[in-house]
Amino acid sequence: MSQERETRLFMISPRSMLTPDQLVRMVHAFGAAAIVKETCYGCLVEGPRELVLDILSKVRETYPNEVFSKVRAYPCSDPRRCRAQHGTRPGYAQLEEEWELLSRIQYGLENIERGAKYEAPAERKRIPVNDFKRICEVQ
Repeated sequence: MSQERETRLFMISPRSMLTPDQLVRMVHAFGAAAIVKETCYGCLVEGPRELVLDILSKVRETYPNEVFSKVRAYPCSDPRRCRAQHGTRPGYAQLEEEWELLSRIQYGLENIERGAKYEAPAERKRIPVNDFKRICEVQ
């Protein structure tokens, strides 16, 4: 992919009430000339880099803690990856794992906005081996 064009994944957090269809309609409503493809987790947006980043900033204004984005290595409908053209799906398991973690990230961001402060957990101390043996041997 050239430096001038960019394809981005827009992933909706599982905790969000936003649907992929609503997200795609929002992106289309911006009137941009970007390629938008609906997916099960959100959508793909492809176009000139500045345009894609502008769309991303507009989506983040509306859904700051619900829609997440990352660059995709292949353009939309690339025959090497498109299932419609019998492409492979390497990396999909990683994408699915990332999607599942988004609800935790959304929860954390929302709590920070409400004023929550991070408190480091207390330092754990190792227990002596003999104490550990006694714990394990108790029936």
